[in-house]
Amino acid sequence: MQLNDTDFQLFDVPATFAQDRAWLDARWKELQREAHPDRFAAQGAAAQRVAMQWSVRINEAYQRLKDPIKRASYLCALNGSPIDAENNTAMPADFLMQQMEWREELDEVHDEAGADKLRDEVDANRARALSSLDRLIDEKADYPGAARQVRALMFIERFAEDIDARSAQWGQ
Repeated sequence: MQLNDTDFQLFDVPATFAQDRAWLDARWKELQREAHPDRFAAQGAAAQRVAMQWSVRINEAYQRLKDPIKRASYLCALNGSPIDAENNTAMPADFLMQQMEWREELDEVHDEAGADKLRDEVDANRARALSSLDRLIDEKADYPGAARQVRALMFIERFAEDIDARSAQWGQ
């Protein structure tokens, strides 16, 4: 293993969107045990610093691999289609219309039942978008298409957070 290995190489998993979360969790624990700085205490401060670098690298890789959106973003970037969400916010017209409709619905929601109904719809859309990432990345190797889908998922995630924020206001 080398610090500049991909996350997939580091975790010894295929560079695919579909991943076994239980395997990732177990591998993360194994790697953390191997790289824990306390294991290198007898070898001095330099060895402990290197172990700390490894520990940070392992944690960063784990955070990317366990989260489907981060994993898809990473795969897109590795394959020449970075997400670039700060500069590329172009979305299909039908997706933008859906976002506008959801925003209007959220403005009209005044109780938890209404928020739950909207949240269920958003969650269903999120599930469909994640499913399409599996197809776009693993079956078609369509990384530009997957990058567009990741950007859409980022919008969906932010909107879900807005629903939760609105719900929290009623809970106060």
